Amino acid sequence: MSLHFLVVGAQRCGTTWLHDQLAAHPQVAMARPYRPEPKVFLDPAPPDLRTYRERYFSHADGELALGEKSTSYLETPEVPDRVASRLGTPRIVVQLRDPVERAVSNYRFSRAHGVEHRPLDEALRCDLTAPRDWDRSKTSVSPFAYVSRGRYAVELARWMDRFEVHVQFLEDVRAEPDAIGALYRWLGVDGSFRNDTASEPVNASSPSDEHLDRHLLADLREYYDDSDAALATLLGRPVPWPHRRST
Repeated sequence: MSLHFLVVGAQRCGTTWLHDQLAAHPQVAMARPYRPEPKVFLDPAPPDLRTYRERYFSHADGELALGEKSTSYLETPEVPDRVASRLGTPRIVVQLRDPVERAVSNYRFSRAHGVEHRPLDEALRCDLTAPRDWDRSKTSVSPFAYVSRGRYAVELARWMDRFEVHVQFLEDVRAEPDAIGALYRWLGVDGSFRNDTASEPVNASSPSDEHLDRHLLADLREYYDDSDAALATLLGRPVPWPHRRST
């Protein structure tokens, strides 16, 4: 039987690129349609395994690994239980990046899609103080959680308590394109495969002339300091972005 795995996040961390690298592998089938993301396990009553396979993997033809990418999963506390009830013990893939860069990318994405109209510094500083409500009929998670979404350790721990989890950093993937091979091998497929478009960015944020005020940048680094330290401890390795505490 094919192995099931989920790419659960995080948002704006290069997961669309990651999806495409996985979908290109001849021994991997990714859930379709993938735009919008399937988000199967956001439903309190997700389909059983047979229905899940029939609905999202009807195109599969003997691939060794079947994967779904839905980045809302990482930050939704109820999802691990739902996943376990239907898929048992699938493997979990998480890709993370510098939470400050992630916050800016998230802001630019929301701005480009017309849901954000505040200046960059105002939007991020507001999220530091209090969450902003959003239209839940339009998005499954807040499009305004620019800052709070980057506190990865708490969300990640929920998954690591239940499943085998592979965590990689976008910064490392950018520095070493062949890092994708380690993930392929972890999923039990040919680690030597390489997609010809692996070096091309996907779903990148729109360019902007807005840049973080240096005082806000310092406040954000301080805000993430304890979370980054907890993440490094959880993973047993340092994070590849500016981080003041030693681990």
